[in-house]
Amino acid sequence: MSVAIIAEDFAGMRAQARGLVERAGLPWHFHPVRMTGMWRHVPTRFCPVPLAHTAGIALPAGTALLVSVGGTGGAIGAAMKRKTGLPLVQIQNPRMSARHFDLIVASVHDRMSGGRVVSCRTALHGITPDILRDARIKWSPRLRKPGKFLLSVLIGGTNGRFRFGVEEARDLARTLLGMASTAPVHFALTPSRRTDPAAMAVLETMLAGQDAWFWRGEGENPYQGLLACADAIAVTRDSVSMVSEAVATEAPVMIIDLPGRSRRIGAFIDGLAAEDRVRPLGAEWMLWPVSPLDDTGRAAEEMTRRLALPGGRDPQ
Repeated sequence: MSVAIIAEDFAGMRAQARGLVERAGLPWHFHPVRMTGMWRHVPTRFCPVPLAHTAGIALPAGTALLVSVGGTGGAIGAAMKRKTGLPLVQIQNPRMSARHFDLIVASVHDRMSGGRVVSCRTALHGITPDILRDARIKWSPRLRKPGKFLLSVLIGGTNGRFRFGVEEARDLARTLLGMASTAPVHFALTPSRRTDPAAMAVLETMLAGQDAWFWRGEGENPYQGLLACADAIAVTRDSVSMVSEAVATEAPVMIIDLPGRSRRIGAFIDGLAAEDRVRPLGAEWMLWPVSPLDDTGRAAEEMTRRLALPGGRDPQ
């Protein structure tokens, strides 16, 4: 059997669906959703015939499960379920009735409940203990420095809710400079697709005299190594996905505050803070005891059990 992932073509959505499906040990294929006409600007759940207003979705033979992500993906997934009769698992709050789905995997901060809902404290992802172990072996010689702590800094960018630009980069650099004065810390910084190059340039300039390493988008992506090798991780608060992957490690996680507001992301961060899994980034180096926090395996297990899926393996 195989799984059809139906979602808008955003990296975060693909990563969540891939994380869930692969954790269940199932092969998958991706079908991007691109609405046309006025439906690019109106929520797809209001569209009476959604499949008529998106690129056609051709499912290969052997497809036995649909997994949709987000509101638009959920509306198209529900239409595909009606068309094919296949079971449908929805990731994130679909903003439509749960009766359209066989299972909904939602974040706690989505505030969903019911017999078809599995609530997770973090976003779904593909970071597992095995992946971290292999990445630690591979990247430690390049990232670790004798006698120094490693702080991995994961930087997002401006979106519809938060801002990370030149001024925010200056603030972050000042904080890291202050931290470097309190402990022997080596910084490893990586941008994301949304990071403003001008902001990264500011960070490089202001940290030029420090023990800091930057990934500039060339060569192999060190992201998994940064997660695996860090003594602590700092993450900008705009990215639920990066925070979720960071707290799946054994490292304490510090949240880089940004201008802006999101009720859902605020509730997500507050929930992790209540468990002392994350703390605000400050100008003083700190470590505290933590345990990995990852609900993806449990969600995959629930999906496999509730839908009686064949061909999967026990989630890691």
